Amino acid sequence: MAELDYSTEMGLKMGYYSRISKSFEGALRLPLNRNSKYVLISDCHRGVGNSNDNFLKNQNLYFAALQHYYKAGYTYIELGDGDELWENRSMKQIIETHSNVFLLLSRFHEQNRLYMLYGNHDMVKKNNRYTKKICQCCHHAPEDFLAWEKEFSIPNIPFYPGIILETNFPMDIYLTHGHQTDLFNSTFWRLSRFLVRYLWKPLEHFGVLDPTSAAKNYTRKDKAEKRLQHWAKEENHILITGHTHRPTLSFEDIFYYNSGSCVHPRCITCLEIERSRICLVKWTLSTRTDMSLYVSREILAGPVALNR
Repeated sequence: MAELDYSTEMGLKMGYYSRISKSFEGALRLPLNRNSKYVLISDCHRGVGNSNDNFLKNQNLYFAALQHYYKAGYTYIELGDGDELWENRSMKQIIETHSNVFLLLSRFHEQNRLYMLYGNHDMVKKNNRYTKKICQCCHHAPEDFLAWEKEFSIPNIPFYPGIILETNFPMDIYLTHGHQTDLFNSTFWRLSRFLVRYLWKPLEHFGVLDPTSAAKNYTRKDKAEKRLQHWAKEENHILITGHTHRPTLSFEDIFYYNSGSCVHPRCITCLEIERSRICLVKWTLSTRTDMSLYVSREILAGPVALNR
């Protein structure tokens, strides 16, 4: 019985291990040097503006951060689950709801500063025909934009399973979403999408959380992160993911970091890479002494040197 349990565990291990490795087969490679500036953001879960749109409460924080990174010359990399396409069918409706965001993302693209990964909640984006259909539509910009920007098109860009930041350091940096650790979020993602769309989404109105979600179930969260850490150590790479929504950056663990998410109760988190160092950053709403509100940027951890 012990041998059976061991072989079963090894089979599961090889399953998730090979799925993570496969994400980097023929991966896009981007240069990372002292002059590079990258911002890594994950799990926005942009929705359609209804009560299930978990991004809605933080959309102004996200847009303020996006404006900052655009003006500061950062390259934007989204680590998957940018749009909530398990609960929602219409990508067009998501774009119309958050048109200011997509308009600014198109500006990043015009300057070759936009790269996108797909996650389990927007897995359909790996189908080029799906993204091409969305990009052929003409979308309306918000009313407060200038007249010549009243309509815009979403750039038809590829969505990658993984990206590698090539360095001159001992270890390159591997970027992926992180859903590959779980069979139902990767291989059987269509079944999970069905359950979320028709079971867990209605129950969420009554405070029932999806027990299969690594972001909401701490046991699954811990299991996913241990598997990601194990892969990174075995492969001797720095691995950066999202998926679990738990922001992670420490001086002790040099192999695994997590950008967090944009659906925290009162903030969004992300990772900034600049001057060969990485920081974990929080954007939140703060109050001045005169009681006026402003969007603040706070460093939660780092900077950590990447050339250790």
